[in-house]
Amino acid sequence: MKKIVVALLCMLALSAQLVAQNVSKAAFPDGSPISGWFTTTQKVSLAQLGKTYVITNYGVKLDSTVVQTDAIQKTIDAAAQKGGGVIVIPKGTFMSGALFFKPRTHLYVAEGAVLKGSNNIVDYPKLPSRMEGQSLDYFAALVNAYQVDGFTISGKGTIDGNGLRFWEAFWQRRKENPNCTNLEVSRPRLVFIWKCNNVQVQDVNLHNAGFWTSHYYQCQHVKVLDAHIYSPYKPVKAPSTDAIDIDACSNVLIKGCYMSVNDDAIALKGGKGPWADRVPSNGANTNIIIEDCEFGFCHSALTCGSEAIHNRNIVMRNCHVSEASRVLWLKMRPDTPQLYEYIRLENIKGQAHSLLYAKPWTQFYDLQGRKDEPLSYANHVTLKNIELVCDTFFDVAVSARDKLSNFTFENFAVESKNAAIDKSVVNGFILKNVKVNNKIVE
Repeated sequence: MKKIVVALLCMLALSAQLVAQNVSKAAFPDGSPISGWFTTTQKVSLAQLGKTYVITNYGVKLDSTVVQTDAIQKTIDAAAQKGGGVIVIPKGTFMSGALFFKPRTHLYVAEGAVLKGSNNIVDYPKLPSRMEGQSLDYFAALVNAYQVDGFTISGKGTIDGNGLRFWEAFWQRRKENPNCTNLEVSRPRLVFIWKCNNVQVQDVNLHNAGFWTSHYYQCQHVKVLDAHIYSPYKPVKAPSTDAIDIDACSNVLIKGCYMSVNDDAIALKGGKGPWADRVPSNGANTNIIIEDCEFGFCHSALTCGSEAIHNRNIVMRNCHVSEASRVLWLKMRPDTPQLYEYIRLENIKGQAHSLLYAKPWTQFYDLQGRKDEPLSYANHVTLKNIELVCDTFFDVAVSARDKLSNFTFENFAVESKNAAIDKSVVNGFILKNVKVNNKIVE
């Protein structure tokens, strides 16, 4: 009996030790705990969203050739006036311009349903908005939610931006003026969610955006689960169709998504300009987890910038990358004060042109009269358990005003055409079991 009791006590002690180890591992890169919110990935059901408002029961015709913005918006407004509910897009294709969801309303796109954006910019009114790190008047997205706490987009249907006309207009303008900005050609985003807390986007297909695909600004507690996000890079490139733009947000989980777009897949934004860190409408991105995702063609799987002032506690793990130009891109913008800190990538497999890319980003450089260039910092960056085939695994060439420190590379099995690494560009560089082309790098 005594032996049994001792054995049980030993088992309990071992269990407690394992739990303690798991708890210690469940931390952000700066050591702060990852809350249970990040591990709760239950899908929202249609029944949970309240009364259903199927748009074809409220005057919307099953006709894919007619823009029916007003009728769909009236359905949303009716739901809001009656205490809320879920707007259901049934099987079929329905064309619309900008739609504005109200408090206690949700969007459900049924399997086989397509909510298709008009390709006429007049169907997207100009309103106070946010684009490229600036607060300005800009065209509304196809799906808009402003101060709609608890907002959800669900269903296995498709929200299609119908972007070809906008893409062609952009490339025509670039042909006329190679230095034209992204905002010179009028294009709508697919989804814009602003100042909304407790948001969940799940299962939907977000395709063919005219501009950015999904943009979350000043939001807290956002989950994007099992979404399929796609815009083409051929035969016509879909310019600036970032899959997910996170802009001055905190507590974001992106899990189980597929992303393939003709720009950055996930971009962390927050403001730009020589005094961007003093502008109240700008802000940091904190506590961001990206896991179990698949990245197809993209300029980068994860990008800090190009309009970002502070990104902290960023985790990307258990992901597969293919056809990406870069896995992690640190855009060091010389006209903006930047701090990228406590970033961790782990358990990443696949193929890319570059693993880590950090260089000055000078497109649309503007000091706005400031006499000196602000400093930018990237520190406590860890890449761990990396299995990758690439052309250049360490693609880093920063300026004197970019300060890199405390980088750790651990457990690499990398094949790279260019195996060179310049550790001198980082102050405090730790390499543990970094194998490139079957040779240990020290």
